[in-house]
Amino acid sequence: MCNLYSMTATVDEMRRIFGPFEGDTTNVPAYDEVFPGYSAPVLRQEGDGGLKLEMMKWGFPGPQAAGGRPVTNVRNLNSGFWRNALNDPKRRCIVPVTSFCEWTGEVGRKTKVWFGVSEEQHPLFAFAGIWRPGEGGPFYAFLTCEPNQTVAAVHPKAMPVMLRPGADVERWLSNEYSDACGLAVPFADTAMRRVS
Repeated sequence: MCNLYSMTATVDEMRRIFGPFEGDTTNVPAYDEVFPGYSAPVLRQEGDGGLKLEMMKWGFPGPQAAGGRPVTNVRNLNSGFWRNALNDPKRRCIVPVTSFCEWTGEVGRKTKVWFGVSEEQHPLFAFAGIWRPGEGGPFYAFLTCEPNQTVAAVHPKAMPVMLRPGADVERWLSNEYSDACGLAVPFADTAMRRVS
């Protein structure tokens, strides 16, 4: 389960990779480490179909049956808890990312291992996310799937759903449920690398 990532790209870099968007973009700092409960930049659709940059808090308020603990990763796409957001393209979002972390080692001695896209590509990519309004501002979570070999060597349970700029992002934000959720597959090993 991914519970740490970085987003160090500038607004100009985000526009170059994801296209034009609205929102308060005058001062988006580098986020070297984003943990659950932190606010970070997210891109979501506006009513006219354009994108808007918005700061959101990472972690959906959880179901009361589970004590309301925030949920950061979406694994079971058939769960009724996620169905409304996944069925509505306006509740889907993309989470800009420059690298993400999985932990390795024994409890109490764990170390960070960072992953990103291959050096031939721009370091900025996106997670497939969903968002919801809520008390205290909007919240987001992102999808996970089976890991590819690169990630599984460190974390064999899951990896975030990574989107390629362009067609993947458009498909995630616009297409109907089953086609959009078809993106929840491991990212190609040849297109990513272990950063550290």
